[in-house]
Amino acid sequence: MRPTRLEKPSANRNDWQTIRSLLPYLWEFKGRVVLALVLLVMAKLANVTVPLILKEIIDALDRPRAMMVLPVLLLAGYGILRMCSTLFGELRDAVFAKVTQRAIRRVAIKVFGHLHALSLRFHLQRQTGGVSRDIERGSRGISFLLNFMLFNILPTLLEIGLVAAILISRYDIWFSVIIFVTLAAYIALTLIVTEWRMIFRRTMNDMDSKANTQAIDSLLNYETVKYFGNESWEARRYDEHMQKWETAAVRNQTSLAALNSGQSAIIAVGVTLLLWLAADGVIKGTMSLGDLVLVNTFMLQLYMPLHFLGFVYREIKHSLADMEKMFGLLAEHEEIKDKPGATDLIPGNAAVRFEDVNFSYEPNRQILFDVSFDIPAGGNVAVVGHSGSGKSTLARLLFRFYDVSSGRILINGQNISDVTQKSLRAAVGIVPQDSVLFNDSIYYNIAYGRPEASRDEVLEAARSAHIHDFVESLPDKYETTVGERGLKLSGGEKQRVAIARAILKKPAILIFDEATSALDSKSEKSIQAELKRVATNRTTLTIAHRLSTIVDADQILVMDKGRIAERGNHRELLAANGAYSYMWRLQQQEEQTRLQLLDNMRLEPDAAGAQG
Repeated sequence: MRPTRLEKPSANRNDWQTIRSLLPYLWEFKGRVVLALVLLVMAKLANVTVPLILKEIIDALDRPRAMMVLPVLLLAGYGILRMCSTLFGELRDAVFAKVTQRAIRRVAIKVFGHLHALSLRFHLQRQTGGVSRDIERGSRGISFLLNFMLFNILPTLLEIGLVAAILISRYDIWFSVIIFVTLAAYIALTLIVTEWRMIFRRTMNDMDSKANTQAIDSLLNYETVKYFGNESWEARRYDEHMQKWETAAVRNQTSLAALNSGQSAIIAVGVTLLLWLAADGVIKGTMSLGDLVLVNTFMLQLYMPLHFLGFVYREIKHSLADMEKMFGLLAEHEEIKDKPGATDLIPGNAAVRFEDVNFSYEPNRQILFDVSFDIPAGGNVAVVGHSGSGKSTLARLLFRFYDVSSGRILINGQNISDVTQKSLRAAVGIVPQDSVLFNDSIYYNIAYGRPEASRDEVLEAARSAHIHDFVESLPDKYETTVGERGLKLSGGEKQRVAIARAILKKPAILIFDEATSALDSKSEKSIQAELKRVATNRTTLTIAHRLSTIVDADQILVMDKGRIAERGNHRELLAANGAYSYMWRLQQQEEQTRLQLLDNMRLEPDAAGAQG
């Protein structure tokens, strides 16, 4: 295993930029924010007044017994102020709770929506586990930041200012000098050491996200891990990230202990000097016993939250580190965006035209070269070719998962880059080669094609896809859960659910991207007729590997290295004796060989029985 080392995180967003990104979400409830701040000030005023009342009580009692009178009003005022200090604080928290939770909700839904708006290119590169962890930590960071920054740092600073003003107005200047020097030393130590410690927190976050990504990826591919007996390999990979996380966590904790020790030393020196000054004033007669108690109480009220302020500042920095990745997701560029003033697509009879289309996934990797073809309204054009010839790229471009590098794609004369993505994708239905299902019921997965559809329409779509009888044979019928990515179903069953989902959508344009590739020959033949019925009066683009499934296509395009090498119907292409003819003969030979093997398998048991 490689030695453990800390990885320096990449450049991070500015903390103030992260805070500014959050501020707009607070103003949905301006009244609550203002009221919470008013309650905050009232709570601190009550808190600062308590030592002043306590001083008067002590001085009233520190008299000869003959002159002593129970200060009833002062005692009552002391109790009321104590209660108000707590009451105003609790009211403040209650008033601000909705602001915090709504901000978390708004940011989370915005990030979630933005992730769906990002291009397929981003999602092919992302790591799901790390992204989900970033959102989870970022949401927690928002809650901590809002509550502690507004209700701990601001109140503490306000209390420090009030206490300093009282001490300056009533006592020797040295009291204020000691307080300010102590505060300056404490804050300087906290800021310097905390900034240094942030590298450990960011490393912990990075390793946590990477470990979570690897764990989710491994669990999603559970069967593959088992096939190759790589459980120990997966555990070692996971532990590599956890080792780095452990190293960063240990350094984070030990540096925290050092910071706390330094903070305590500074506070101890400051408190000792203040008490020494106050005691000296009492002995000299310049200060009363109540003044000594006042200074001591102020010190307790001041340095306790100040000590907590160090923790809060550290946690706020951690929260900002947690939030920066989540807000970084919002900064991801939306590669495919609607143009200003984009109109809705009017599919009508949905004639499709590819016009001199060139496309590259990467600048140095061109996939399509000058591709031009038409799919008449209601027509069926099939595309065949070897793997990597660019067949599936045509479907992705028609769906506008990517924009063409040059050329145009038109639907009824409307350039798809000029219309809204929502209206375009509403008009196009697809049955992909590898159908991924939600970890929900079969009914949910079919109804996903058109969530507002009635139950009868969902069941009719299932019948059209020849899956209704299978579903009805299950114990839980349509409420059967399909598992993560639909793994509880066979490949053919998943594909039938995907076909039912596309049928339910009722799109004007249908794309079959090797839609029957996961079906056996018998199932394929039984469903081909249904697919043909579904495609009637719909413009259809069929991407196929088995040529037998597209012999009835109006036109067949043979792709080779991103170009259309041949075009024509089945008979014309066979007569041309080119690439299509070669592929057809090859597949026919393979089919004959398979059938011969099946016949031999059936004959062997019969022969064995006769011999017996």
